[in-house]
Amino acid sequence: MSFGNKYDNQKSNPYAAMAHNYVPAAHATVSDRIGFIQKTYLHLAGAVLVFVAIEAVIFTLFGEQLINVVSKLGGAMWLVVMAAFMGASFLANRWAQSQTSSAMQYAGLGLYVVAQALIFVPILAIANNYFEGAIMSAGLITAIVFVGLTITVFVTQVDFSFLRMALVVGSLAAFGAIIAGTVLQLSIFGALFSSLMVALAAGYILYDTSNVLHKYRTDQHVAASLALFSGVALLFWYILRLVMVLRE
Repeated sequence: MSFGNKYDNQKSNPYAAMAHNYVPAAHATVSDRIGFIQKTYLHLAGAVLVFVAIEAVIFTLFGEQLINVVSKLGGAMWLVVMAAFMGASFLANRWAQSQTSSAMQYAGLGLYVVAQALIFVPILAIANNYFEGAIMSAGLITAIVFVGLTITVFVTQVDFSFLRMALVVGSLAAFGAIIAGTVLQLSIFGALFSSLMVALAAGYILYDTSNVLHKYRTDQHVAASLALFSGVALLFWYILRLVMVLRE
């Protein structure tokens, strides 16, 4: 996720906006705005399909070995995996927001999708082997929640940028809890924590969908789709966790 305040600054200063050719979708022509929204959600759908395809290939080729690999991942290894994922996410966001190269933008989106696909392998392997139907159920619930949140933003036209600080604080608290749980070998991934993370992911989707309408430029459909995909991935992860916990 990207939390820079450049959009707020440019929106409040129309002269700076003009100097940077800043044309937010909210101020664009109807045709440009519709085109931007269509491109954003088509790229989001494409990212989801690529994610699913990568997981299908991984499980087809290495399905039998995945549980053995997952069982050997200790706390220290998980911290390494998380650090690598954060690094890849930061780089992907920087590339996706490139203003000089569309190829760099797509490289950022591709890198992020691949990184998410790899980080999802352990939880999908466990769900696939021990919780029959959990992946399908979580996917369906995620789709329903995402569509509901998206409709809410588009119908109400509310600018949810006020959620920014709450999301930052919530993310830091969640990350700290995950690190503490990993280092101290505590079980924090119960129903309550997963439910709170689902709420956090829903907040991100409201925030990012609002940005699609109010903050992104009409040429930033790749970056916008990456932001939405990250929210969907977070939502799916913790809905899947919650489904698994409730079935234990």
